[in-house]
Amino acid sequence: MPSCETHPAEGRRKPRILGLDVGSKRIGLAISDPLGITAQGLETIHRQNKRRDLAELERVIRRYDVSEIVIGLPLRMSGAEGTQAAKMQGFAEEIRRRFTVPVHLWDERLSSAQANRLLRETDMSIKRRGAVVDQMAAVLILQNFLDMRTGGSMDVSH
Repeated sequence: MPSCETHPAEGRRKPRILGLDVGSKRIGLAISDPLGITAQGLETIHRQNKRRDLAELERVIRRYDVSEIVIGLPLRMSGAEGTQAAKMQGFAEEIRRRFTVPVHLWDERLSSAQANRLLRETDMSIKRRGAVVDQMAAVLILQNFLDMRTGGSMDVSH
């Protein structure tokens, strides 16, 4: 029986999952490995305007042959949605329309706090920590999503 995976010699990569931690100034990015097991950070997008931000996302989506996107959903600690969550719902809908890939919203309530805590435990300077916290939060969002796929947490997609 033939394999459904493309042979590496043909130069085609397996599609990957992109994780986003979207803020008002930066978008932290993470990408899954080809098997969908681990998340690795990518360079953070420094937001300028919607057109440029979407063009940068498109570049990443094409480069990594992204087949799905996971966006952190900033819920209140109670689990309720506030204004930031509503903004992410709109952003996710725009991404779905623009790139025609499945977009999942993932509860990110503790990802930034966890990222900051992990980074404080390193010898990294405060300035450098600030530069990578969005990337680390995106990695945590995506890693939690990938872990769920193998039997864990809850996806809050609509």
